[in-house]
Amino acid sequence: MSKILSIGTALPAYCHPQATILQFMQQVYASSEADRRKMRFLYSQSGIGQRYSVIPDYSRPVGEWKFYPQTENLEPFPSLEQRMAVYQKQAPLLSVDAIRDCLGHRHQPQKITHLITVSCTGMSAPGLDLQVMELMDLPNDIFRTSINFMGCYAAIHALKIADAICRSERHAQVLVVCTELCTLHFQREQTMDNIASSLLFGDGSAAALIVGADVEGEGIHLDHFYSEVIPKGRRDMAWELSSTGFLMTLSGYIPDLIEEDFKGIVERAMSRAGGSADDITDWCIHPGGKRILEAIHKSLGFTNSQLDHSYKTLQDVGNLSSATILFVLKQKMQGRQPMRKMLGAAFGPGLTVETFTAHT
Repeated sequence: MSKILSIGTALPAYCHPQATILQFMQQVYASSEADRRKMRFLYSQSGIGQRYSVIPDYSRPVGEWKFYPQTENLEPFPSLEQRMAVYQKQAPLLSVDAIRDCLGHRHQPQKITHLITVSCTGMSAPGLDLQVMELMDLPNDIFRTSINFMGCYAAIHALKIADAICRSERHAQVLVVCTELCTLHFQREQTMDNIASSLLFGDGSAAALIVGADVEGEGIHLDHFYSEVIPKGRRDMAWELSSTGFLMTLSGYIPDLIEEDFKGIVERAMSRAGGSADDITDWCIHPGGKRILEAIHKSLGFTNSQLDHSYKTLQDVGNLSSATILFVLKQKMQGRQPMRKMLGAAFGPGLTVETFTAHT
């Protein structure tokens, strides 16, 4: 059995209130007063108070923009090369901040045996894994692997790989770091997918340390993993490369699919784990958006505060793609109440639902 000892998080320097991002995005997408009213309504209903970005422009007047062109029509819009140049510079630094927060003064970087990096907002070779290895002065012979382009559920997939490593190597110490710079990929074309992306996503990083040997009094035990694809949602959530950046497909039908299917997935996940849905005392749900959390409420018949940590994460930082579920889990681990049986879940392209169960 493996155990998460600690989770660390990091956010970029620039904090943008949601209302300020709205003003920026209205310059991009709102060509009429009717468009501006629609966007004001969407942003007011988002459940997001602020988001963070490696880009300062979203809270600055046009004359102070650094990333976007200081022109009325925002042309020439940033190219993929420009976006990746920012990613190459900022993603490793943010990753190291999250790792240091995770390790603190209790865990030594030199004892890490495996490194798993996770990202869907930047790709290169040599990539984030080697950059982190060098910045943290990790051993040159460390086992390393990367999970790329899997979207919001990728952190759970990484925990699954870390768990498999720890079960096969008792003395393994696996470091997972998820770093996403989503705000690099906001697009110019006025489509509902682009407007939805500009409404939800922010930048951030989270790191988790997973070990095989039991450590008294720390962390949570990982019990079981279960993944399922909802094929009818295959075209409703997607993430593709383009010459101007990465393009998100995010249809309004996703919450309906989750509401319809999530309860059954939970029941099957718990059955595979040798239990039932009635055993679950705690929930760690990826806050992909306010409507997704509302769909979970309806699907499982929640009436109380079961998803408070998810709502708080959404309000404080927005959707950070793969890093988000670890932000929620960190809050859960910092709580004073023991978790007898927790189920975590995240959603991504496919439509894929990835779950895990854990306990303190």
